[in-house]
Amino acid sequence: MRVYLDNNATTKMDPRVLEAMMPFLTEEFGNAFSMHLFGKETGNAVTASRAKIAELLGISAEELIFTSSGTEADNIAVRGVAKAYKNRGKHIITSAIEHPAIKNTFKDLEKDGYEVTFIPVDCNGVLDLAALEAAIRPDTILISVMHANNEVGTIEPIKEIGELAKKNRIIFHVDAVQTTGKIRFYPKELGIDLLSFSGHKFYGPKGIGGLYIRSGVRVARTITGGGQEKKLRPGTTNTPAVVGMAKALELAYENMEEDNLREASLRDYFESQIIEKIPEIVVNAKGVKRLPGTSSITFKYLEGESILLSLSYLGIAVSSGSACSSDELQASHVLLAMGIEPEFAHGTIRFSIGRFNTKEEIDYTIEQVIKVVEKLRMLSPLWNEFKR
Repeated sequence: MRVYLDNNATTKMDPRVLEAMMPFLTEEFGNAFSMHLFGKETGNAVTASRAKIAELLGISAEELIFTSSGTEADNIAVRGVAKAYKNRGKHIITSAIEHPAIKNTFKDLEKDGYEVTFIPVDCNGVLDLAALEAAIRPDTILISVMHANNEVGTIEPIKEIGELAKKNRIIFHVDAVQTTGKIRFYPKELGIDLLSFSGHKFYGPKGIGGLYIRSGVRVARTITGGGQEKKLRPGTTNTPAVVGMAKALELAYENMEEDNLREASLRDYFESQIIEKIPEIVVNAKGVKRLPGTSSITFKYLEGESILLSLSYLGIAVSSGSACSSDELQASHVLLAMGIEPEFAHGTIRFSIGRFNTKEEIDYTIEQVIKVVEKLRMLSPLWNEFKR
């Protein structure tokens, strides 16, 4: 059996999305910015897709630009705001558990003279609001916090952060790559000024993302080229991907409550069986609101890579952290920020359940995880030392 439980990394494209894209991969291939009839056909499709996504998010179509990914959207937002408001100040705030797309961008900005404050989180990965408020200074120009963590699934108090940002006249950016298409929310109601998302996280195509920029927020150009996407993201429009992302988001909103209930039910069943049958484990962030399909489990006295590879051999795909940093053998900065000891953080596996997973697949995974952990612990000096 082949079981895909890495849906936080990417999702399988929904066949209905591919169907919507096909005309623009074959017959309707014109450049959306061309003035002839071929360009008009694709241009109309892009306009309609932009309007559909905007409607679903409760924003204006004029406030939405398309990018190639969530990472690019994050970079345009963060670097663009930093550049546009640098005369007001060069202090920016983020959390200690951000995705590398944000964390590494901020570290890069530090080299350019910006000062970054990384706000701590509690043992469940929830940002410390008191610490955030205390960190705000007169020269703070930007707060950037992810909506939900990609590794453990913790959903952050975005509305409260938005209120703090508004009260202090600070631009507020949210990386919503893990929540767009999974949770029903509206950026304007949460006080969000800029919001990044990515199509392949909600059963759409790869290579397409989006950035909401609230009307009135200044974002300086960080990429030079033509006039596409308000000159913030120049380049020929990826029409098939734009159409596909719009269709994927439409389907996500149509089925969201049903998908969430089913995924949360499978996750809770999976965790209950693992907790019952495997000793010395911790389900991370279990005590707070999480993404419905995300389960991060620490298997003490084991290496996560050995679990991952053993499960992969059995046809089960899981993750030992963010896919964007999976080549690094260091303990997850997210888990360390949550206070998990480094030796245990290394033994953490993320199981992320999605739309196409079945109970049969979960039962198979439970069976194999139990066997793999038992076998690996028999070979583990740390486990044998613990059992003495």
